[in-house]
Amino acid sequence: MAKAYLSLGSNIDRYRHISAALDALTARFGALEISPVYESEAVGFDGDNFLNLVVGIETSLSVGGLSAELKAIEDRNGRLRTGPKFSARTLDIDILTVDQLLGEFDGVSLPRDEVETNAFVLRPLADVAGDVCHPATKLNYTAMWQAYNQQQKLWSVEFRWAGQLISEG
Repeated sequence: MAKAYLSLGSNIDRYRHISAALDALTARFGALEISPVYESEAVGFDGDNFLNLVVGIETSLSVGGLSAELKAIEDRNGRLRTGPKFSARTLDIDILTVDQLLGEFDGVSLPRDEVETNAFVLRPLADVAGDVCHPATKLNYTAMWQAYNQQQKLWSVEFRWAGQLISEG
């Protein structure tokens, strides 16, 4: 089994789509490690704020198989793939890392470059996997977050899922 960390984001009916994604991921992969949920402004386009979090899963799927499974979950949640790259999303699930894989696997670049560039990815990854080291930089995610100096606005929000408070505002 491999350990994979996934980034989840939504800015359309955000609470419903993030909850649906957590339901689908639990049904497919079992127990999840779940970071706090953060709200952030849209990056790359003018749009409604996003909710973002990182989830850790165990999987025996190949990277390509995992990617296909995640796209199917996005599609079941109304994800449209015909618009511009940077646009509103019902649901976006990206593979950030799979174990310590480094390079391109089944068309997926690992680790995902957004780990180093976007606060809405790095902060929740540091929360859920702070002691894990980035495959390329060899720094753990807590150290990477502490050194992060970009000025993206990000704040935690209250989020309840499956009858539990998983994030406080």
